[in-house]
Amino acid sequence: MKLVSFDPLRTLHFPPHTVLKPESMLLHQQTIATADWVLYPPYWLINSLVFGLKARIFPSLPSYLLGHNKIEMTRAFELVAPTHTPFTLIKSNTPENAEIVWDQMTLPFVAKLVKSSMGEGVFLIEDRSQWREYCAKADVLYAQEYLPIDRDLRIVVLGEEIVRGYWRMQSPYSFHNNIARGGEVLEGIIPPAAETLVKHLCSTLGINHAGFDIAMVGDHPYVIEFNRLFGNQGLSRGGINTADWILPYLQKELASHNPLSPKPRSPSGRRKKKSNAA
Repeated sequence: MKLVSFDPLRTLHFPPHTVLKPESMLLHQQTIATADWVLYPPYWLINSLVFGLKARIFPSLPSYLLGHNKIEMTRAFELVAPTHTPFTLIKSNTPENAEIVWDQMTLPFVAKLVKSSMGEGVFLIEDRSQWREYCAKADVLYAQEYLPIDRDLRIVVLGEEIVRGYWRMQSPYSFHNNIARGGEVLEGIIPPAAETLVKHLCSTLGINHAGFDIAMVGDHPYVIEFNRLFGNQGLSRGGINTADWILPYLQKELASHNPLSPKPRSPSGRRKKKSNAA
């Protein structure tokens, strides 16, 4: 396969391939357009690569678009897995809507900033003063029910396979389970219901590179969110080499002629004329 990477650290153990800097995209249009796969481009290049150069990208276009915005992600979850999505209210940030959300949510509840990761921008709201502080920071109001858990699951998908799953114990300093916020990795059995949910979300939405955060309330799994780019700390602890899983998937998708993003065009971008021969 002819591979182009925009993230040399994530493709460190891949076979020999071309590494490009994002800002040099215009200088290497032919290389990109004729590549079998373009790996890990930054989000701001996606439209140019997919719609301009017809490049086949990994992770998939749905992984990028849904993973970039919690609002779009949650709405997709509500559509394809409504009974596995926590009750959530999303409204424009106006004084009237702030009162509506406050009146409809049960204390405590969780409020989030739309574009955040690693537990940043996630707040536990226990009183009105905390709600006011959140509203002063948020562009959009995002309020979600608080689930009674002291741990959650991180389930990692590469290609079409679940390659790793582990529990994250809640930080002793906050209600966050994120490793970056003091959470602790705990090995243990991954409930089959959680794996079934993740596989359903991936196959339905076209997600092929993600770290899903799943909360178990009793035997029932809830999807909190997924991160398109996730830390490799949990993978390395499990002895996972991402190339061992991604490369066979890319080969399979290439052979199927039905990838999750457009096929590359010819360097000129022109279609070949049909022959008039009988």
